[in-house]
Amino acid sequence: MFSIDTESGFPNVAVISAAWGLGETVVQGSVDPDKYLVFKPLLEQANARPIIEKSLGKKALKMRYAEGGSKRTRIVETSPAEREAFVLDDDDILELGRWAVIVEAHYDRPMDMEWAKDGESGLLYLVQARPETVQAGLSRSSFQRYQLKTKGGTPLVTGAAIGSAIASGQACVIRNAADIGQFRDGAILVTGTTDPDWVPIMKRAAGIITDHGGATSHAAIVSRELGVPAVVGTGNATTVLRHEQAITLCCAEGDVGSVYDGLLAFDREEIDLGAIPTTRTDVMVNIANPAAAFQWWRLPAKGVGLARMEFIINALIKAHPMALLHPERVSAEDNRLIRELTRGHASPADYFVEILSRGIAKLAAPYHPYPAIVRLSDFKTNEYSHLLGGRAFEPEEENPMLGFRGASRYYDERYREGFALECRALKHVRETLGFTNVIIMVPFCRTPAEADRVLAVMAENGLRRGDNGLQVYMMCEIPSNVILAEEFAKRFDGFSIGSNDLTQLVLGVDRDSDLLATLFDERDEAVMRMVSEAIRKAHAAGIKIGICGQAPSNYPDFAAFLVNECIDSISLNPDSFVRTMAHISQAEQSPRAEPTPAPVLAA
Repeated sequence: MFSIDTESGFPNVAVISAAWGLGETVVQGSVDPDKYLVFKPLLEQANARPIIEKSLGKKALKMRYAEGGSKRTRIVETSPAEREAFVLDDDDILELGRWAVIVEAHYDRPMDMEWAKDGESGLLYLVQARPETVQAGLSRSSFQRYQLKTKGGTPLVTGAAIGSAIASGQACVIRNAADIGQFRDGAILVTGTTDPDWVPIMKRAAGIITDHGGATSHAAIVSRELGVPAVVGTGNATTVLRHEQAITLCCAEGDVGSVYDGLLAFDREEIDLGAIPTTRTDVMVNIANPAAAFQWWRLPAKGVGLARMEFIINALIKAHPMALLHPERVSAEDNRLIRELTRGHASPADYFVEILSRGIAKLAAPYHPYPAIVRLSDFKTNEYSHLLGGRAFEPEEENPMLGFRGASRYYDERYREGFALECRALKHVRETLGFTNVIIMVPFCRTPAEADRVLAVMAENGLRRGDNGLQVYMMCEIPSNVILAEEFAKRFDGFSIGSNDLTQLVLGVDRDSDLLATLFDERDEAVMRMVSEAIRKAHAAGIKIGICGQAPSNYPDFAAFLVNECIDSISLNPDSFVRTMAHISQAEQSPRAEPTPAPVLAA
């Protein structure tokens, strides 16, 4: 038994919590349930199964009926098998998601619900429904954005992030309710778990940190209601953090909340959505981390212009795809870590496909039904080798930036099997989870012949361009992509300019070199001519072209240049979205203007 929340800060997602046994809410401070996210708009589509996240909770305790006499229930530990298994199968998750949509529609407002499953018959029951009062009451015309000014190093503890704010102050470690009177206003409460007795001091806290509990624990629920940031379920905060220690609690980095040593400086910005102008140019967002995807859903973006697959692999999967397929080629220690990482899945390959597909879906959900352009993996060999098991499969290269990366890997026997897993994940996203708004983008494709080989391998793995509306784009980031744009346009549905690599290759400047940093400028005339030519040739060929590089976020005049060249879309980092939208709108209303030339360096 546990809960369903139809308004979790992102209105199109139902959050379902689940734990073993009965009456879990009584002991939820120690339960930490499983969590499932269901994308509600796709539940109506035939054959779609839009479960975009499945998180395994600890579920240390459960409540069960006692036998004999007047005893009713007793609290017992769960078995190892119960802790390692998901409480609900996918059919149950989807059924509960559909019920949530029906109840929400009936009451015409976001709802909190509780459900139960009969242990003998397996039947599901909805046992309670009440209006959601926290997220539903927040303003839809503005939101606050928090950001650390400097990184805090390795977190002291981590847990589930409740809210998206940052707080700093002295830790007030209180282990027992009898010591509540010791709390001082404005401190950060650190405790094992909370119950209603703790609410008076929770109201006076700048932040809350607990050892136990998950996203539906008492501490999490009350923190949301109070608007106080919290990091719950850390496991060891009361032993790691010292009483009166200066700390910073950060919930602004996604699902995981972190606690850092010291009073770190941070920014708080109020974003007025009503002040953001509309533009003729489609303005999209670059999203890297699935955990942070829902923080920015309020932005009026026309989709995701760049979702980097390698970021998902690095953050969530953590292992080299070939190591998952060939564990016999990695060290015994890496093999052990891979088995631990992939436990609960039918095979390591299934682990890769499921985690990657749900990560992609979570990136595609916030702006559905607008397009989400997902770039195929573009790790360099030195980056791939840092993944678990990666050293067994990656060569050492003198210049990985110009080496075995992007398109060249996908048809090569050294990575072809790994690429097949990427294709399986994308096929699952589109055809099983239902996100047909996902567009695939091929990076670092050097020649039209290489494009043909990549498209052929994709088709062999069930991703044939045009089937089920599948569009395939290409990163336009190599001079050959611009010079032979007419030929590439015959093979792809759109281009996206990667200004970082294009600048590097046009100017011959290593973009990672500190020594050459002053020479790297996207506004150099040679780069701008390349960009202009790419836009002209794409339009002449009748395909769309956008840009997903850093330049328009960094330079307002470069954004104006793109508008003057009639680019179809500009994709921005979320933190620069509002500022750059204003520049784009201004450029659309102004006479044609040329950008400021890059500075001329003295000899």
